[in-house]
Amino acid sequence: MIPVTIDSIRVSLISQHRIVVLKEREGDRHLAIWIGPYEADAITIALQGIRVVRPLTHDLLRNMIETLGATVSYIVVNDLRDDTFYAHIVLDVNGQEIEVDSRPSDAIALAVRVNAPIYVAEHVMEQAGIVPESSQEELTPEEEEKLSVFKDFVESLDLDDFGDE
Repeated sequence: MIPVTIDSIRVSLISQHRIVVLKEREGDRHLAIWIGPYEADAITIALQGIRVVRPLTHDLLRNMIETLGATVSYIVVNDLRDDTFYAHIVLDVNGQEIEVDSRPSDAIALAVRVNAPIYVAEHVMEQAGIVPESSQEELTPEEEEKLSVFKDFVESLDLDDFGDE
């Protein structure tokens, strides 16, 4: 299993769906999973530490697990079949490990609420992981020289008075 972090949640410009991007901790591969807007909001709310007046669905799930004396050990995106990702929530119930089938978005929303590790199965990362191209290309010395005039200008700006009327 590959430990991952939540890199970002992106908005699709062509549909109402969102994409959660997971990044492996000790590498450059990313895994993009399409999720719904409600699940994206549930993940974002937890990541930003926003308090809600009443428990949302994933808060309720966390509360039920805790009330029953179980803990979430970790979640894992464990399979990819027919362009659909699958996940397991792995619970510790009185020392016994129990795996519960889940959509990855729900498992991730729960994991961020209980601070549980998130993993991706190696075969899933091999099948669907990508290494993004570097967004910042090296400049040639000639290009750097041409841009230096702009750099000098920006560095000479006095922004302390900016916006004062």
